Amino acid sequence: MEPAYIYDAIRTPRGKAKPDGGLHDLSPFELLAPLYTAICERTGLDAHLVGEVVLGCVTQYGEQAGNIAKTSALYAGFPSQVSGLTITRFCSSGLDAINVAALKINAGQEQVALAGGIEMMSRIPMMSDQAAIFADPKVALSARILLMGSGADLIASLQGASRAMVDEVALLSQQRASHATNAGFFKSIIAIDNPTKKCIVRTDECIRPQTTMESLAQLPPSFAEIGRAGADAVQLAHYDHLTAISHVHTAANSPAMADAAAMVLIGTESLARDIGSRPRAVIRGMVNACDEPLQVLSGCVVATEKLLRSQGLSVDDIDLFEIHEAFAATIIKLQADLGIPTEKLNVNGGVIAMGHPLGATGAIMMGVLLDELERRQQTLGVVATSGAAGSGTAILIERID
Repeated sequence: MEPAYIYDAIRTPRGKAKPDGGLHDLSPFELLAPLYTAICERTGLDAHLVGEVVLGCVTQYGEQAGNIAKTSALYAGFPSQVSGLTITRFCSSGLDAINVAALKINAGQEQVALAGGIEMMSRIPMMSDQAAIFADPKVALSARILLMGSGADLIASLQGASRAMVDEVALLSQQRASHATNAGFFKSIIAIDNPTKKCIVRTDECIRPQTTMESLAQLPPSFAEIGRAGADAVQLAHYDHLTAISHVHTAANSPAMADAAAMVLIGTESLARDIGSRPRAVIRGMVNACDEPLQVLSGCVVATEKLLRSQGLSVDDIDLFEIHEAFAATIIKLQADLGIPTEKLNVNGGVIAMGHPLGATGAIMMGVLLDELERRQQTLGVVATSGAAGSGTAILIERID
């Protein structure tokens, strides 16, 4: 089996998913195009070498429909023979795009692939495609699929997590993201020009550095009404040892919606000779996993556990973990179940602070992890993401000196 190497991982800043956000005026094609250009310029890649582009995109609707992996490559001026594949595994889509591309390298089907993701949530809002699993109560209940916030509150209830505990997760995310941004740790960011607003977006816009426990405590719970409408009853019927669902998640300890795109160059070891650039890491393991759908977001936990088990590794063997902050209670469950120490986990903040552009998040996290492994001169890192319905994806990488 041919190992898959990561040669570069780049991303746009994460813009606020609002009309006044720095990226809102750009179409998904206009946001992706600078990444195609930058990945070639940074690595010396000839676009004619690329066999496949794999992009994650959750809401494949409107501007994001029509196989945006293929069409964005054409829009960016890539050769017509480059194939394109757009995938979704809910919020794990960006990481699964890397997974799929790496498997193509492993199998010898491709020598070079680009993987990543795109989500312009200010232009194509979450669930605007009216998928039946979210829009049709009969379908949703038959499949035991609830909205993400309901799953987060269930996880909090099962973990006995208080409002203060989930707010502490959010505060740490904000503090770490603010520090990392100010210190210039995010080397994977490509500045994006927005000619409509006459601005260049260089940093993640969702971070709130002035956040305190006091300010977090002022916000009302976001998902209590959904619970009263029937979600609580469904969850309590399944987990009959619970007497109530604790509605502790708010807008501030939940992932911030964002606009962003990301791209990772993956290839064989021999690609280094063709482009004159050394690989930055090698992919050592990849898994998918699923947990109980009613918990919705616990997939990153079971995927991380499955990955470590498959590789014969323990938490102690891993230098850094970049795990999806799919609502604060998920991080509490992760640490309770796997014992990952805080000093190894999301050391530069996570999506609660920096934003969660659904289909791009996993690929963004890969770049964040790789940047930090290099900065610290460490070796092994794990990226894991959660998607809806209990799905999860995890990848183990080894930095190359």
